[in-house]
Amino acid sequence: MSASVNASSIATLATPLGADKGALLQRLVEGLDAPSLNWLSGYFAGLAARSLPVSVPLSPLAAAPQARPQTPVTVVYGTQTGNSRQLAERLKQRLESAGVAVRVFRAGEYPTRELKNERVLYVVISTQGDGDPPDDARGFFEFVMGKRAPALNQLQFSVLSLGDSSYAKFCEVGRVLDERFAQLGAARLFSRADCDVDFEPVAEPWLGQALERARTELGAPVATVTQLPTASVAPTFSRENPYPAQVLANQRITGRGALKDVRHVELSLEGSGLRYEPGDALGVVPRNPPELVDAVLSTLKLDGATEVSRDGRALPLHRWLSEGLEITRLSRPFLTSHASRSGDKELERLLAPENAAGLRKLLDSHQVIDLLRAHPAEWDAKELVGALRRLTPRLYSIASSQKRVGDEVHLTVARVDYEAFGTRHFGAASSYLSTRTAEEDVVEVFIESNERFRLPADPSRDILMIGPGTGVAPFRAFVQERAETGASGRNWLFFGEQHFRSQFLYQVEWQEAVKKGELHRLDVAFSRDQGQKVYVQHRLREKGRDVHAWLEGGASLYVCGEAQRMAPDVHEALIDIYVAHGGKSREDARAHLETLREQQRYLRDVY
Repeated sequence: MSASVNASSIATLATPLGADKGALLQRLVEGLDAPSLNWLSGYFAGLAARSLPVSVPLSPLAAAPQARPQTPVTVVYGTQTGNSRQLAERLKQRLESAGVAVRVFRAGEYPTRELKNERVLYVVISTQGDGDPPDDARGFFEFVMGKRAPALNQLQFSVLSLGDSSYAKFCEVGRVLDERFAQLGAARLFSRADCDVDFEPVAEPWLGQALERARTELGAPVATVTQLPTASVAPTFSRENPYPAQVLANQRITGRGALKDVRHVELSLEGSGLRYEPGDALGVVPRNPPELVDAVLSTLKLDGATEVSRDGRALPLHRWLSEGLEITRLSRPFLTSHASRSGDKELERLLAPENAAGLRKLLDSHQVIDLLRAHPAEWDAKELVGALRRLTPRLYSIASSQKRVGDEVHLTVARVDYEAFGTRHFGAASSYLSTRTAEEDVVEVFIESNERFRLPADPSRDILMIGPGTGVAPFRAFVQERAETGASGRNWLFFGEQHFRSQFLYQVEWQEAVKKGELHRLDVAFSRDQGQKVYVQHRLREKGRDVHAWLEGGASLYVCGEAQRMAPDVHEALIDIYVAHGGKSREDARAHLETLREQQRYLRDVY
């Protein structure tokens, strides 16, 4: 049933109420959501069962027949890129539509004291890197794993775990939580499901089980619903229905001789109804580089016109490789299939558990074409399409404030374009975006909300922003937003790149913002402009006394960029600052940063 009812359509239904009472019913249900309609359904059923006259007053509510209170299902999600949140919200919608009461919490906001009272709990959580929980789930994870976790003998649960099988500790966080809940006495409603990067094939059956088991355990009513005709509404654009945004600008913002091709891309959202906040990401539906598609077809000696069916769609092989399947990233499942086909002993050795480091290195350095060339094997079109991952959207931090740019959205895109194994390699989305033509091309996009990376609600709070490379993108949005809203708090940006002359992204804008008082401090680090490399973490230590003073004064700290090296190095620099200028031990400094994280004053958007 839809979330609300178009009351004007009720008059078209055959009803024994008559015109006057039908009109009253129209007024009653107009605009009601699913929970309200479910309540009314139970109320009217109660009247019928007791043969009460229709004149029984609706007020006060306590006088109405009440159904047995329903214990709500609780859904807790932890996410770094938004996928777990998306699945948790999808589950919530399905439960509510089925008449099941449900609460949904971001893991960082879940009141852990309530865990001992939960009856049905669903956890949807991702694993970051090699076995770490998402930033917003650290507190929840540590509580469940710690000594303060209560006995959970009354709890029934299930876990949906998201991860990347390229990593040795695939879905580790979900696996560990699943085992810990059982250890604490909880009973599994049904088995944990582990999703790879292409999560839909595994997530969708799990969501179906979650709905059915919740209805079974909680005795939710099974209603026969007559779908009311509704007025036509404008389409809602989303991941499932992306908006075709026209390219307004595609400008290179790195100079001549720069080692990186970084683009400032502007897209039109006019007429889409899409809204975003600073900190949100833009989902981009990519297309694979044509050169790479041709190389795969040539290497395997396959005909791109061959029609192949998968997931209910029949497309020519060329289209599958162009817009449907992942070929710029090598996955473990495809590698496993290819190793079996090729009989290559080296690949089989890498897939052994003790060679996880070597496997990770191969997956990081090779694209599909590299594997096909280095370890030949025969594939036919149908088997190839079935073995490759689906091509998934790419998320880019939004580099603009909608209050300043209106119906536009801006991105900062570093094109992946490099030489390896004697051939040129490209990224999927970055190559696609950087080659779009302004005023001619369109790009399919959607908004991915990121509530865990928001500006402080208090406009007087100072903020420190650490964003090397394209990690500076959301901070362009932050500074624009704070200027447009007249926020009185100070803004301090740390930016880093390789060379000042050719890679100072948005240099003129930052300098203008400093002149206008929109950016109060700007510290930069250009690693290759001197004999000894200098990064943002070095600048943080140099300015440590002031950084400490800002943080102790209540400032919020933001970090955006590369997760494997930059983010840990910055974290260590912050520990050093609290040791040097706050008089803390390293252990206390780490604990203090965790407190800032829990207070949502230390926020990271790393990838």
